[in-house]
Amino acid sequence: MESMVEIRKVNKYYDDNHVVKDLDLTVGKGEFLTLLGPSGCGKTTTLRMIAGFENPCSGNIFVESANVDNKEPYERSVNTVFQSYALFPHKNIYDNIGFGLKMKKESKSEIKERVTEMLKMVQLEGFEKRMPNQLSGGQKQRVAIARALINRPKVLLLDEPLGALDLKLRKQMQIELKRLQRKLGITFIYVTHDQEEALTMSDRIAVMEHGVIEQLGTPSEIYEKPVSKFVADFIGESNVIHGTVTEILSDNLKLKTGKEEILAINNGHKPGENVFVSIRPEKIRFSNKPVDSFSLTAIVKEHVYMGSMNKCIVMIPSGRELKINRFSGEELPAVDSKIYLSWAPEDAVVMVTKPNDVNDQAEDIHLGVTT
Repeated sequence: MESMVEIRKVNKYYDDNHVVKDLDLTVGKGEFLTLLGPSGCGKTTTLRMIAGFENPCSGNIFVESANVDNKEPYERSVNTVFQSYALFPHKNIYDNIGFGLKMKKESKSEIKERVTEMLKMVQLEGFEKRMPNQLSGGQKQRVAIARALINRPKVLLLDEPLGALDLKLRKQMQIELKRLQRKLGITFIYVTHDQEEALTMSDRIAVMEHGVIEQLGTPSEIYEKPVSKFVADFIGESNVIHGTVTEILSDNLKLKTGKEEILAINNGHKPGENVFVSIRPEKIRFSNKPVDSFSLTAIVKEHVYMGSMNKCIVMIPSGRELKINRFSGEELPAVDSKIYLSWAPEDAVVMVTKPNDVNDQAEDIHLGVTT
């Protein structure tokens, strides 16, 4: 894929706070890439450095192979859409969208042609004379996008633009934004802390934590094969169990968690290794009898109705709660019943423990998970 934006060894400090750490990232031409992570992870700072609103303390940023470190925001081939929309309250929709072209001293006929084109693209024909306070949140967001796109940027930067919308409208706008991006072929770099939003819209996701990219990959790679406990916990729901590798069984591993045994896929681990195992709630199976190579028992604590989905919360002997998800109408075990848990080994992702996971290990030891 042809490169559109490159970030090379970028660092950003605010006094003693190291916000972005040796960041390397390449975004392809026409790609929809999302920077995803919790508050304070460095994602918005990264976006602002690409836009030119912040300067890196070290490292370089390139757009279309051209170094933009010393260029002002208006000199870069990028435009930014903010969560607040930042529309001019005293200007109508036509003048808001055409403002950038007016500043470039384009002709009135050129401005009219391109504003009309943008209004059609964001499905706001006939709204030209309305004022921002006469629009809904979703309509304001579309005006902000049209105002950014009318300058025909190479890259559109979006800083949590759907955060102020209600849930139903946000889901609708996620689909509209993705369709618009595919139609235009413009590179989108999108910042959000909403994992579902990232999974729905992105070609690739960069999951950030403490100023570094924990994992970069497609939505399915991020969800199905998390590389760390943080990613497994942050993306969707996951059941994370601490265990010790006891035996290698061809393509699989046998692990001990407390006095019980479970299976997972072997990704090159060795006996004696302390690991975390992540299993998504929809992957867990349950039965009334033990399953070969599994001895993980659980007591059913409660059922939670979630519309199209039912959640079953169970407790394993360590005292940890695990979740089992099923579509509404599918069978769930009875509350207070004892069940046996299992899963296909390939659905259990094994992750090596890291120094910052020590608190979780200590908790498991306190609960009696390790021996």
